[in-house]
Amino acid sequence: MKTEKSKLQSELTAGRFVVTAEICPPRGTDTSVFLEKARLLSGSIVAANVTDNQRAVMRLSSLACSVLLLQAGIEPVFQMTCRDRNRLGIQSDLLGAWALGLKNILALSGDDVSAGDHRGAKSVFDLDSVQLVHTISTLNNGRNLNGKELRGGTGFYTGAVVAPEAEPWEPEEIKFEKKIAVGAKFFQTQAIYDMERFKRFFDKASASFPEVKILGGILLLKSAKMAEFLNKNVPGVTVPGHYIDELNAAPDQLQKGIEIASRQVRELKKYCHGAHIMAIGQERSVIPIIEGA
Repeated sequence: MKTEKSKLQSELTAGRFVVTAEICPPRGTDTSVFLEKARLLSGSIVAANVTDNQRAVMRLSSLACSVLLLQAGIEPVFQMTCRDRNRLGIQSDLLGAWALGLKNILALSGDDVSAGDHRGAKSVFDLDSVQLVHTISTLNNGRNLNGKELRGGTGFYTGAVVAPEAEPWEPEEIKFEKKIAVGAKFFQTQAIYDMERFKRFFDKASASFPEVKILGGILLLKSAKMAEFLNKNVPGVTVPGHYIDELNAAPDQLQKGIEIASRQVRELKKYCHGAHIMAIGQERSVIPIIEGA
């Protein structure tokens, strides 16, 4: 389906280094702070990811917030997880998102409900993340999952997630290649801290799949305590000890975290397609991170 490219797709296709960032929807219907953060970032980033009940915590709909960003003149990346919808709901929401003007989508599995604020909820996972990418491609081709022709399909610029520091790496590599095979065009990675390892991943992926764009994930370390928590509790993320030492030695640990993130973005600018900055609860810090890079 031919359609005008999103700004994100246009910038990546043109070979320019792209910066995206995440903005988390509110826990309610007051969107004033959400939109304030988005406007603050709008001049510094190409697009803003709108998270979908991140960490399995109930928040305002990612679809609704993505449309609000669009209405405010800010390009959204609509995140959709497999956790909360079956294939009927997924396809319906995808068609709705396209009809409302959204062009970028990021397909994820979604955090397990055991991590969130509604632990008695039933996870759905009717589709996995690879199947979700396939579903988006199917709708892009004008048909639903049953093969029925649609009266108007979609034309999403389809993204997915990869964790370059996952251990073991082989299962993650298989999923990464499967997502490309079924239609993923860009990837935003999970948080990276081993920059040499990430470059090896990027070089290999770029050689094998030159048409696929990769944005390295930069997660702001707000404190040494946060870094230690990540090491203990988040699979696929390992914060090296020298970063923790830097944070512990700093009089202002948040400022040191911003400096570390800026260094990482500067490193990515030497070879990568872009950076995806995750500054959970500290979206204002994205601007000094970019300025420092």
